[in-house]
Amino acid sequence: MESKPVRIIVALILAIFLMLVSFAGGIFTGINLPSNLSLPSNFSPQTTTEAQATPGVTSTPVDRETLFKPFWQAWDLVHKQYVDQPVDDTTLMRGAISGMLGSLGDPNTAYMDPVQYQQANAPLEGSYEGIGAWVDTSGEFLTIISPMAGSPAEAAGLKSGDMITAVDGTSVVGTDPTLVLRSVLGQAGSTVVLTIQREGEENPFDVSIMREEIVIPLVTSKMLDNNIAYLQIIQFGDRTEREVKDALKELLSNNPKGLILDLRNDPGGYLDTAIAVVSQFIPDGVVMYEDHGNGERVTFTARSGGLATEIPLVVLVNEGSASASEITAGAIQDRNRGKLVGTTTYGKGTVQSWSTLVDNQGAIKVTIAHWLTPNERQIHGIGLTPDVEVQLTEEDVKANLDPQLDKAVEILLAAQK
Repeated sequence: MESKPVRIIVALILAIFLMLVSFAGGIFTGINLPSNLSLPSNFSPQTTTEAQATPGVTSTPVDRETLFKPFWQAWDLVHKQYVDQPVDDTTLMRGAISGMLGSLGDPNTAYMDPVQYQQANAPLEGSYEGIGAWVDTSGEFLTIISPMAGSPAEAAGLKSGDMITAVDGTSVVGTDPTLVLRSVLGQAGSTVVLTIQREGEENPFDVSIMREEIVIPLVTSKMLDNNIAYLQIIQFGDRTEREVKDALKELLSNNPKGLILDLRNDPGGYLDTAIAVVSQFIPDGVVMYEDHGNGERVTFTARSGGLATEIPLVVLVNEGSASASEITAGAIQDRNRGKLVGTTTYGKGTVQSWSTLVDNQGAIKVTIAHWLTPNERQIHGIGLTPDVEVQLTEEDVKANLDPQLDKAVEILLAAQK
């Protein structure tokens, strides 16, 4: 998750997700997407001068010149000796950046070339062409966090945790998931065949999906039976805060008995949006902490003026709830504002800073902090455990049943007695 203009927290999700959670061109790396939507004019790069160098690291221009002598020696040797000439200097430069960040051993610290960066921005811009799934690019394989509702990915039966091991019959084992993402994307109307490895399945299997133009919804709302309000946040994007406020005004005009906030399969998005959204439900106080490597702690508190700070509240979560949705759910749970119902969340608890590179050469994301819930819980790789665990089985989905939603309604009605 990054705070504007250059930070989001996932993450995807990743998820980007996808996205990346995040999720781009039909797949979102949703948990690690940049917090600016236009490419690249609306994105503020971070630059570091010698005077702004990291504390404790002495790296003068002379030191760098000496340090990089072996690099330039290797550069010259490639240009002189490599068998297939001429080599592409831009490709070498990008490879060097990617290798440098990869050497840190952090899957969430990485380089995206201009095309990948544009694709990573696409989901929060509103529409793009692809299969419509939130994905995670931080592991060994491009992994589905969740398919988007009504998408080709959902229609094809893709599930959270599905790993893509081949695209159109070509193995992607050992290939950077962000590169695999490129081959999954494509023109609307074209077909891609994904080979899926799914937990519980002995052998991989192929899924054929026709790409479509994907329009990304952010918020949906409605009144349920028994005068219960329902608000679903699909992604924490630029429009989410406004749409949540508009939806709450409409819902609260019905004087509902309670409110269900559905964060299932929400891969995350912007940190600033998460703080703004959770502030609609929590009137004041701490909603999260951000711990940096130098020992600095940043405390985020609720903003005043929330519209739904007193109405009885239940939050739905599952394994596809990541990053910003976990910030929101974690704050509500720790502050005893409402109960979490569903299954354990994804577990994306790190913060990435995105910086665009000069000359339109893409961007890098660097993990700069861990975030913690108000009770100082570190959820990275662990997730949030719901107060009431309720499974949603494949049989339930086929039968158009939603026991998680039913339990939320039950809890709210019981609170009225």
